[in-house]
Amino acid sequence: MRIDIVSLFPDFVAQCAAFGVVGRAVERGLLSVHGFNPRDYAEGNYRRVDDRPFGGGPGMLMLVDPLRASLRAAREADPAPAKVVYMSPQGAPLTQAKVRELAGRERLILLCGRYEGIDERLIRAEVDEEISIGDYVLSGGELAAAVIVDAVARLREGVLGDAESAVQDSFEDGLLDCPHYTRPVEHEFGTVPEVLMSGNHAEIAKWRRMQSLGRTWQRRPDLLDEAALSKADRKLLAAYRAALEAEGSGQAPQDPAQDGPGTP
Repeated sequence: MRIDIVSLFPDFVAQCAAFGVVGRAVERGLLSVHGFNPRDYAEGNYRRVDDRPFGGGPGMLMLVDPLRASLRAAREADPAPAKVVYMSPQGAPLTQAKVRELAGRERLILLCGRYEGIDERLIRAEVDEEISIGDYVLSGGELAAAVIVDAVARLREGVLGDAESAVQDSFEDGLLDCPHYTRPVEHEFGTVPEVLMSGNHAEIAKWRRMQSLGRTWQRRPDLLDEAALSKADRKLLAAYRAALEAEGSGQAPQDPAQDGPGTP
C-alpha cells in the first residue's frame, strides 16, 4: 500500500511511520509513505503558500495552486488511482469501519492543512473525502494523518504478526475490548481472574464477551444498541450488571464464567 502525505511538514508523518508495527511494515515493503511539500511547488522568491482570507478575520489560508500542484505530483508518482482525504475538523468522524474501508485501497493521498485551513475551492475540486479524528482543534493535519497511517497499516495483510489481533481490537464488532492480563498471577494490584487460567476456551470466550459488553455499557453507552443485541448478549450484559450491583451492596459478585440472569 502507498500513502502520500501532502503537508508543509511531510517528514513529521514519515517519522511517525518509522516506529513499531508501521515501521516494520515499511521495512518489509508492505507499506510506503511519501511526502509532498506544497512549498516546493510554490512560485516566487518566497515560495509563499498562504494568504489572508477574504472577508477579514484572523489567521491565514493555504493557497490553491501550491496544493493543487502537490496533489498533481502525488498522483503522477504512481499510476494506481488514489483517494484524496483532507484531514479536517469539519470531516466525518474517523471510525474503525472507515479505517477498514481505507485499508482496502492500494493508494491514499492525505492532505494536511495548516493555519486556518485551505481555500474551499480546492476542497471542492480535488478532495474526495474529509475526515476528522475528533472534536478538537490541532495546529495542522499531520497528527491526524499519522493516526490514519497507523490505523490503516495494521489492518493490511501481513503487517501484524497475528492477524487475529486486529479482529479482536476494540470497535471491530462495535464494542470496546475486554480487559487483558499476563504474568504474574498474584500481584499487589490484584489477581488474574480464574476463568482465564481454566483452559476452558468456551468459558473464556463467554467471560471476554461479557466484559466487552459491560465495558461498552459503562464507558461508551452510545455504542451499545441493546435492542440489536442477541439474546445471549443481553443475558451476559444482565449478568455483568448484576455482578456490579452485588459488589456495590457488599455481596459476593457472581462468577463471571457462569450464566447470569437472563432478560427476555
